[in-house]
Amino acid sequence: MLPAAVLLSACDHGDPATQAAQHGNAPTLPAPKNYLLPPMKVAPAGAWKQGETPTVAPALKISALATDLKHPRSIYPLPNGDILIVESSGPEAPVFRPKDIIMGLVQGYGGAGAKGANRITLVRPASPGVAAQRTIFLDKLSSPFGVALVGNDLYVANADALVRYPYQEGDTRITAAPVKVADLPGGPINHHWTKSLLASADGSKLYVGVGSNSNITENGMDAERDRAAILEVDRASGAVRTFAGGLRNPNSMQWEPRSKAMWVVVNERDEIGPDLVPDYLTSVRDGGFYGWPYSYYGAHVDERVKPQRPDLVAKAIVPDYALGSHVAPLGLVFNTPDSPMPANLREGAFVGEHGSWDRSPMSGYKVVFVPFQYGKPAGKPIDVVTGFLAGDKAKGRPVGLAMDRSGALLVADDLGNTVWRVSAAGTP
Repeated sequence: MLPAAVLLSACDHGDPATQAAQHGNAPTLPAPKNYLLPPMKVAPAGAWKQGETPTVAPALKISALATDLKHPRSIYPLPNGDILIVESSGPEAPVFRPKDIIMGLVQGYGGAGAKGANRITLVRPASPGVAAQRTIFLDKLSSPFGVALVGNDLYVANADALVRYPYQEGDTRITAAPVKVADLPGGPINHHWTKSLLASADGSKLYVGVGSNSNITENGMDAERDRAAILEVDRASGAVRTFAGGLRNPNSMQWEPRSKAMWVVVNERDEIGPDLVPDYLTSVRDGGFYGWPYSYYGAHVDERVKPQRPDLVAKAIVPDYALGSHVAPLGLVFNTPDSPMPANLREGAFVGEHGSWDRSPMSGYKVVFVPFQYGKPAGKPIDVVTGFLAGDKAKGRPVGLAMDRSGALLVADDLGNTVWRVSAAGTP
């Protein structure tokens, strides 16, 4: 077996000017490239030193809400101020081709293969005169990711099923057995295993983000059934339908505060160049199709896919906002105009960019803010939390995001095993 250092030596250099022009509604798209061995370049896993933190933008401060976690991936604040932290890793992936072995080595080299606890930890933040409380809220889960509370029903999206638990405000642990609401696309191949979860405003529907089972259908179309899509689950009956499709790996669906439209961040395809294809942030239309696998950014056909589907390419929706190629957005949360954050970070979307594994120079590895006006993106992204990269090593990798009850931004760092709290300087 080849050592990781050899595998990582084969990398293709991206164009900084092109990457800089891949922010907004009209990204620069160079010609695709073909490779015998796709380039791989991931930052080796490092660690935060005692007392060390990421860097934040001016007028902000950062502290650790919780440390010594086991691969924290997503965050869900409860109405009473408690914070749920999902600690999770994916199910063991089968090996079908030499590429699967190589990918496993690369992911392990970058810390992505770290073992999660497959549990949910509850943190009750400290209040005046009362120390912070931390408990194991739920455990023995199956690669959990998404969480949603509707009334007294707490829903968890595991890698293969959507389940429900009873919850009462103030609970610090749930011991009841789960009730299965619906099966979700699972194994034996479960390439993009994370299942994001969002409840409708009236609580009648639950939306589940399901990633593709491949980069570009190399596992066959049968493996892509009900994947690369956002599924809608009827909460009462458990009936499932496809809400939107052609989204290679949709994560962290959210409702935009002004328009009330659903938005999502999406990881696009790999292996056609360091500057293709830009990952994106987009609104989601009921019944919409966004291109995968047949095309990207509207009508840009991916020639690797056989047979072609010009009928689907013709109706592929162009995403609203490009974030740059291979930044790997996994977290999304909206802020509001009345936020205590600095004025330039109030109306818009925070995006957690987990970071590239196949690009040099590396891209992502930070949290950015995309300004919005009238319910739409309006401007270049602003770096909010950086410093996850130190030279050629990654001390942390941001994943899920949330806003706590005080208006602070929470950032799950699955490599640093920490949840960071970012707030306006001068606030509690």
